[in-house]
Amino acid sequence: MDAAETVNAGAEKAKAAAETLKPTVDQFATAANAAFKDGVEKALSAITEANTHSKKNLEAVAASVSAAARGAETLGAQAVAYSKTAFETQVNAAKALAAAKTPQELFELQSAFAKSAFETYVGELGRFSEAFAASVKDSLKPINARVTDVMGVLQATR
Repeated sequence: MDAAETVNAGAEKAKAAAETLKPTVDQFATAANAAFKDGVEKALSAITEANTHSKKNLEAVAASVSAAARGAETLGAQAVAYSKTAFETQVNAAKALAAAKTPQELFELQSAFAKSAFETYVGELGRFSEAFAASVKDSLKPINARVTDVMGVLQATR
């Protein structure tokens, strides 16, 4: 056998081996492409879900801040109204005290004013506390809903 025949025989053997390996290589390439495509789709899905959660988180923060602002506005209005009423009451009490004719009458007017002012203050403090608690509760509600949602997602992935 000469060199040309040896080379031709080797080429034929290599061609036959390549033909034998071709289906395996094709299967490997197909499997690799499918795995890559699946990985990319999962990554895109995760990114989309993360974006959705981020958007919902921002919306919850905005709702929380809005509720806090409404609560602060309510508390401010309540404080202004109380201050105005208290000032008017004090002016009227001062006028009444100035008009007292006897020390006994002055003492009775002062005692009645002090008692009334204290009762009004305690009542207003209770209303203010209730309004503050409601404001905090309303402000935290959107954040609590997001935390509950995220915890549900985390529990589902376990």
